[in-house]
Amino acid sequence: MATRNAVISKTLMTAVMLAFGILMILPFIWMALTSVKTPLDVFAGWWPTQFEWKHHINVWTGPQSFGSYYLNSIKISLICMAGATFLSALAAYGFSRIEFKGRETLFLFYLSMMMIPPQILFVPKFIMFDWLGIYNTHWALILPGLFSIFGVFMLRQFMLGIPKEISESAFIDGAGHFTIFTRLVLPLAKPALATFAIIDFSWSWNDYENSLVFLTSPELYTVPLGLQNFILENTIDYNGMMAAATAGVVPMIIVFLLGQQYIIQGLSNTAVKG
Repeated sequence: MATRNAVISKTLMTAVMLAFGILMILPFIWMALTSVKTPLDVFAGWWPTQFEWKHHINVWTGPQSFGSYYLNSIKISLICMAGATFLSALAAYGFSRIEFKGRETLFLFYLSMMMIPPQILFVPKFIMFDWLGIYNTHWALILPGLFSIFGVFMLRQFMLGIPKEISESAFIDGAGHFTIFTRLVLPLAKPALATFAIIDFSWSWNDYENSLVFLTSPELYTVPLGLQNFILENTIDYNGMMAAATAGVVPMIIVFLLGQQYIIQGLSNTAVKG
């Protein structure tokens, strides 16, 4: 009887979660379908009476082509992802595997920086970037993106779950911290590294505020700024706006689908030890 109740409960929960999942993706389905509708069909119904691909063609071949926006976003996102993942892993190794006085206090102080709203830092960053001569360049987005407090916290939690006996035996064999970090810890932390890399890529790809504040030249625009610019120039072209929005969302969907198994595995393993 208990087993039957458990099966029924699990089935009902699955059905509820499926309903919520469908409800969440409905806006994206409407967006994709609207991008291939005719202007008269935008508010007529869900399914287009006639498919028109010219809106997607205009997004890529028009005067405001998304090609340059894509290249800029890919460049910034990949550099930030690689740099933030490596530097976060390096700091996480220090906070989790190296014993030194005041380690926990320093980590808590570092973690408390997450409480500072990023909007407060816009003016100091603007002054500093202008002084360094990197304002209105991609470096204004890349350099801050190389450091992630959340990444250090997440990877540290994962590394705390790696048995200390592994590094201790390596020390006995004469290995140094760098060898242990690169040859032992990093391979074991692949799920967490992949999870954070995907999350950081999505943050960099969707970053709108920093791009808006620190980029002024249209040729340097990223996808979020290009999308806003496209919408401002085409305020009544709903089909074109939905085509542009679809173009901006598709890469993130692809990245998530390719890395969802790492995200689930990494988050579950990270939560094992706090």
